[in-house]
Amino acid sequence: MSLLDPVWTSFLYLAAAVFFILALRGLSSPRTARRGNLIGAFGALLAVATVFLSARLENIPWIIGAIAVGTAVAAPVARRVKMTQMPQLVALFNGVGGGAAALVALLELGHNEDPWVRLAIVFTLLVGAVSFAGSGVTFAKLQELMTTRPVVFPGLPVVMAAALLAAVGTAVAVVLTGSLALAVLLMVLGLAAGALLVLPVGGADVPIVISLLNAFTGLAVAASGVVLGNVLLVVAGTLVGASGTILTRAMAAAMGRSVAGILFGAFKGGSTAGSTAVSDRPVRSSSAEDVAVLLGYAQRVIIVPGYGLAVAQGQHTAAELALALEARGIDVDFAIHPVAGRMPGHMNVLLAEANVPYESLKEMGEINSEFRTADVALVVGANDVVNPAAKTSTGSPIYGMPILEVADARQVIFLKRSMRPGFAGIENELLYEPQTSLLFGDAKDSLAKVLGAVKAL
Repeated sequence: MSLLDPVWTSFLYLAAAVFFILALRGLSSPRTARRGNLIGAFGALLAVATVFLSARLENIPWIIGAIAVGTAVAAPVARRVKMTQMPQLVALFNGVGGGAAALVALLELGHNEDPWVRLAIVFTLLVGAVSFAGSGVTFAKLQELMTTRPVVFPGLPVVMAAALLAAVGTAVAVVLTGSLALAVLLMVLGLAAGALLVLPVGGADVPIVISLLNAFTGLAVAASGVVLGNVLLVVAGTLVGASGTILTRAMAAAMGRSVAGILFGAFKGGSTAGSTAVSDRPVRSSSAEDVAVLLGYAQRVIIVPGYGLAVAQGQHTAAELALALEARGIDVDFAIHPVAGRMPGHMNVLLAEANVPYESLKEMGEINSEFRTADVALVVGANDVVNPAAKTSTGSPIYGMPILEVADARQVIFLKRSMRPGFAGIENELLYEPQTSLLFGDAKDSLAKVLGAVKAL
């Protein structure tokens, strides 16, 4: 017997949907992202509580046990994960969502003879399986459990096309017959298609594919809402699918590439994962003291953070350095590229942790015109997002990608661990320009040395 009548159930589902929409609105800005997360979590809690109070559930101890196990695993993982590993965590959570939707659809197949509902079932099975397998491969790439470079082999496009055609044919057969065996085969084909879709993707394109797979999971969840007759699942899944699609397009635009080019670029040599070879071309290196002198007597300094800063956990030291320079009357800003790090907002969140004022975080469109007035541009762990090859080298895999115009600054200081290329696997010609100096070492340690030298001036 349910404790809520249908009117209250509908009202609470509507309230949960509104919370989800407000959560997405909050997540659109780093300033409000934390509040958006809390609103979304409350909406999810309200939705789950409504299900418990309104539905006639069986096997409640098993359900509660599953929730307890999931909470016991997810909460510590989410609290301990490093910011640099956040994309991997997103990939895992996304894959679990797609897999769960597929399993629910598989269980519902035997209870539905309506061909339209079966159509929703096969859609959920296929798309959920693609998302599950594809997310697993993206996790393995980002976690470096496998190569981050594109994995291709002769005939891969043919294999992909064959898997897709077989999946479509099997889906039609499942709709017509309701066969559980064929449904399982459809899931297997979906898993194969998901893996084949992501394997050719490499380098900086991998996080974009995570966003695309997130959209896939949202669509699978929306379709499972049709299967279960649950309007809230339809709404929530549609929101995830729409937001994931918008984010995918925004990230692709920030890379100056099309989604098709990202997915299939490796077939014609267009992937962002190139060579991992270390160049032996001569560069001009500096000491921390030399860098401190340049910074300490500048009037305008722009700091460009990147993934290397996140890996080294040097955001607090970077914030201290900015404060020390501002205490000397120097104008300091942080230039944020949309895909610096591995996900949009990565650098914003990282620097917000170090209490860098939001006013000091300037987006690419706002800061690019100011580089020509900067005495020093300090690049900390970034590479591809400042690489002039994106503008000058038509054969480069990042050609056309909007970049931060660091080369316009009077002096450029690169803090790099080594001469290894960035995530896109290509050389950065800016490293060899006469106005560029390199300070080698761990980003946090190098920043600490520069900070100490600035204070000693």
